[in-house]
Amino acid sequence: MTNAALTLMQICDSNFPTGSFSHSYGLETYIQEGKVTNAETFAGWLHAYLEGSLCYNDGLSAALLYDGHNIHELDRLLYVSSLSRETREGAKRVGGRMVELLMALEAVPALSDYRRQIKKKEAFGHPALAFGLFCNEMGIGKGECVTAYLYTAISSIIQNAVRGIPLGQTDGQRLLFSFQQNIKDVVAKIDTLTIDDFGISPPGIELAAMLHEDLHVRLFMS
Repeated sequence: MTNAALTLMQICDSNFPTGSFSHSYGLETYIQEGKVTNAETFAGWLHAYLEGSLCYNDGLSAALLYDGHNIHELDRLLYVSSLSRETREGAKRVGGRMVELLMALEAVPALSDYRRQIKKKEAFGHPALAFGLFCNEMGIGKGECVTAYLYTAISSIIQNAVRGIPLGQTDGQRLLFSFQQNIKDVVAKIDTLTIDDFGISPPGIELAAMLHEDLHVRLFMS
């Protein structure tokens, strides 16, 4: 096994402390409204989240970064296309934390430039871009990078659902296993997309994310 593969395993590990465990990106609203109550209803939400939000935003932006698109444009598009304030701020926090963690592992020049831009408020910061910059520098292919990022995002939100619904840990692992083909299908779809497809997101998830900040009791920050 190569060092790059081992590094990819490390940064995709649930113990990698980016702070994503604090964010549900609107899922908590669905839980409190009684729309997501078990593994079956959560799986329906997860399909929409992966095939909508993650596909056309995070996943596509990481792929476009590999294709040579300007990181400033992608950073701005990721920020302004998110309608929920909590989601925008959550992505900034997780993105900034991921930049710092990845830089602690390897002083990647492109990532260092991105960190400098974030600190100077010339960029917002987003985990998909930090992840993509790091993977590219480590010699990890575009498909592997996008697959790993989507897997990490799905794994993280499943763990949050285990706490928030709640679900059993076994149910969570079954769901993660069952989504392997869905992740591969989304990666293949992303390969056919262009920047003109950027920003598509299920309106229900966007609305739930906006409503989240008015919930009376909240387990998550978004």
